Amino acid sequence: MADPFYITTAINYPNGPPHIGHAYEAIAADVIARFQRLRGREVRFQTGTDEHGLKMARKAEEQGRSPRELADEMSDRFRVMDEALGITFDRFIRTVDEDHHRASQAIWRAMKANGDLYLDRYEGWYSIRDEAYYDEAELVEGEGGARLSPQGTPVEWTVEESWFFRLSNYQNKLLELLRKPGFLEPESRRNEMISFVSGGLRDLSVSRTSFDWGVKVPGSEDHVMYVWVDALTNYITGLGYPDETENWRKFWPADLHLIGKDIVRFHTIYWPAFLMSAGLPVPSKVFGHGFILNRGEKESKSLGNVTDPMMLADTFGVDNLRYFLMREVAFGQDGSYSPEAIVNRCNSELANSFGNLAQRTLSMISKNMDGVIESFETQDADKALLFQVRHACAEHLPREFEALSFSQGIEAWMQAVWACNAYVDDQAPWALRKTDANRMKAVLLTLFVALRDLAIAIQPVIPGKASAVLDQLGVPVDRRAFGDLVDDSWFDTLAKAGHQIDKPNPIFPRLELPEPEPV
Repeated sequence: MADPFYITTAINYPNGPPHIGHAYEAIAADVIARFQRLRGREVRFQTGTDEHGLKMARKAEEQGRSPRELADEMSDRFRVMDEALGITFDRFIRTVDEDHHRASQAIWRAMKANGDLYLDRYEGWYSIRDEAYYDEAELVEGEGGARLSPQGTPVEWTVEESWFFRLSNYQNKLLELLRKPGFLEPESRRNEMISFVSGGLRDLSVSRTSFDWGVKVPGSEDHVMYVWVDALTNYITGLGYPDETENWRKFWPADLHLIGKDIVRFHTIYWPAFLMSAGLPVPSKVFGHGFILNRGEKESKSLGNVTDPMMLADTFGVDNLRYFLMREVAFGQDGSYSPEAIVNRCNSELANSFGNLAQRTLSMISKNMDGVIESFETQDADKALLFQVRHACAEHLPREFEALSFSQGIEAWMQAVWACNAYVDDQAPWALRKTDANRMKAVLLTLFVALRDLAIAIQPVIPGKASAVLDQLGVPVDRRAFGDLVDDSWFDTLAKAGHQIDKPNPIFPRLELPEPEPV
């Protein structure tokens, strides 16, 4: 039986269209999901949209329509983005879904039954943009002495009747969880949360009465749940909670919640406390990745630098965008992008290095061997290259990807690509064609085998392009998993059958910078 693996993204707040940060998280999660599937695990992958809360209600009011109309339009745009970027989710959840309301009310009842919910009056600072409450000591001073949240967003003083969650009861348990190796990464995020909890936890306001766009509180129909109670519950809604479904038994607790660094508090303090209160297991790991910056600046509407990820995908290609984001940024840290950086990285590594390697190898096999694959004798140089490629693809890259170190894993892969190109130059098969035809064949078929390993390993990152290379090689679709890297019988099968490759078509054309728009 396959080992289950459950991965989630944060569900996106659809008060506006998707931006590059949404695409980055979705792509990273998809790379992990594809990688784990190729490792032989049974993967469940969930993403979606978080559609309730005051921010959505006010945005809809500004536009003169209902929150549901705004949610329907924007949620659809997020789903379209995911599908366009090749995101292989198993469920795209919406918090307006009927089963989600049911699950949210079920976890509320469980927390209440445990004695952790009580009715009182809330007076304090609230950021609509963050959908978060802040203590006075957390606020920072903005222009003109204005109070701002730690994120720099406006806060307003809020007074209303509210249900409260006894978060203070869970301080010691949360510290124990946060100190557990591997629960929260990177380490810098873990240290921040340990410091926050160590400073003391106050009970949390978890309902609102000033608006009604949300999940109704059971038994208090004039209250709607605090949007984060509702939003976080999506991770168990998608597995069938509160019912004992097969998915629930198989996939909970989640193996990985992949989130942005700005919402770590909600996922590693509030969410585990809710689950503990409800008597449910906590997730195994939460990873808070960094931001993607536009030429070093955080994107904002006021700066006019917000980029539509669909435009980037249309301009440079989906696989090129995926490759750039996973290669360029050390996962967990902030990273930056620009059209020039995308073009330079993808041309240098995909077009000039890997793409050129595949094109000239397969072209020479087609031209000089009539495209026929046959058995060959290896020399020490061939064995050394295949060992290096196999080590990079079957050991080094998988080890780094398991640790979510995508850039380092791709670096190991690129080292193998460069080694193949150096081998071509050293062996000069175009010269061997005139002096030693058998040696020429051995060199080209060594590269053929190496290409197969390289294409299998990079599939999670550039699934379309990698599949196209494997198709040109003639590797069967059911022989493309990571486990197949250590099995060379595929080549013997092709050789015995006298497999003949077609004349190759270029898979990695060079990118060009788009023409600047006229001012």
